[in-house]
Amino acid sequence: MNIILFGPPGAGKGTQAKKLVDFYGIPQVSTGDILRANVREGTELGLAAKAYMDKGELVPDQVLIGIIKNRLKEEDCEKGFILDGYPRTVPQADALETILEEINKPIDVVLNLEVPDEELVGRISGRLMCKCGASYHVISNPPKKDNICDICGGEVFQRADDKAEAVQNRLDVYKKQTQPLINYYKEKGILVTLDGTKDIDEVFEDIKAILAKFA
Repeated sequence: MNIILFGPPGAGKGTQAKKLVDFYGIPQVSTGDILRANVREGTELGLAAKAYMDKGELVPDQVLIGIIKNRLKEEDCEKGFILDGYPRTVPQADALETILEEINKPIDVVLNLEVPDEELVGRISGRLMCKCGASYHVISNPPKKDNICDICGGEVFQRADDKAEAVQNRLDVYKKQTQPLINYYKEKGILVTLDGTKDIDEVFEDIKAILAKFA
């Protein structure tokens, strides 16, 4: 199964992607991860990407699509893959379709997790982090002692981009980028929108029911 996963910040996309990887044994292909891997390994495309990244510029689509093409041709993608974080624009979607035709790996389904803005803001603006990597939520998963990490005893904090105003801005950017893609894949008849407000396991059961048609 070849899957694209969409979802705004806080919709639980990362959690569902991990459950998909564990259950189906297919890799999660994150553009950020493969970009960093190519830069680290010094590949030709990685060096090209690094030249832009070092200047604080966006990596051009032609470089990014080349890196993705190489990644999808790797052996672990033979049984399928989950594309996470790509495409972000209609031109990227067009470029992706071209390379998927070349390597004969068409997208089976686009899963779109939908959650109302007010719930997303509540989910994200309540997040607390610790430098050790532990994460908490002021309502659903608070630390046992106020502002103290259960694991390392360090002070927990809120990331600047998790503050309510910043979250709303992130959601606005996501909508602006993604809405045209929602319509793009809807017209192709492969978009399925899911209720992301449900319990994590319920959402995953819904996803499995959809994917059962392709297994």
